[in-house]
Amino acid sequence: MPGAPPSVTDPLEDLRAVSTGDPVGSSARQSFCGDIDIRIGRDGTWFYHGSPIGRKPLVKLFASVLRRENDGDYWLVTPAERGRIKVDEVPFTAVEVNVAGSGPSQSLTFRTNLDEEVTADALHPIRVTHDPDTQEPRPYILVRHRLEARILRPVFYQLVELAEVRRSGDAEDYGVWSRELFFPLGRCEPPA
Repeated sequence: MPGAPPSVTDPLEDLRAVSTGDPVGSSARQSFCGDIDIRIGRDGTWFYHGSPIGRKPLVKLFASVLRRENDGDYWLVTPAERGRIKVDEVPFTAVEVNVAGSGPSQSLTFRTNLDEEVTADALHPIRVTHDPDTQEPRPYILVRHRLEARILRPVFYQLVELAEVRRSGDAEDYGVWSRELFFPLGRCEPPA
C-alpha cells in the first residue's frame, strides 16, 4: 500500500518471548552466533575461554537470558542474538534453604548461587536422582522454565533433617513438605 509506514516489529513481543523462555518466539529476527566459549561448571561457576568470570553482576546478566531447549541444549538468548553454551550438569546450585512453618503448610525457599530465590511448589518441584555408580543422591529444584539448581550437600542434609516418612502403596518414602506438596527424597529400606 503506497504511503503505508514500514512494518515495525513489536519490541514487547521480543521481550515476552525471552521472558517466557521461548527462544522460538523471535528466532526469525535473531542472529545465530553459533557456539559461544562459555561453560557453566558443576559447581555453578561460569567460565569464558576457560577462565572463571569473577564479576557476579555480569554472570547474573548472562543468567537472565539463559534458556534450555527441549533437546537439552543451553542458549543465551536476546531479542537480537542467540548462542549455544555448555553446561556440565545444571546451571545453578542451591546454596541455602529457609524454612517457614511446619507440616504440609511448610514452605521451603531456596537461594541459588546467583541470589535467585525459589520456593518449592508445583511449578518448582524438588527431584532426586541417583548416581549410577555410587547410588549417591543427586537432588535438584526447578528454578525456572527447564533450568534447575543442584541442591548442595549441606542443604540436602538440612532437608533430610526435616524429612518425614509417608506410606505410598507397599513402600515408604521419606521426604519434605512445601506448600502442601510432598517431595520424596528417598525410599525407606525395610529392615533386614
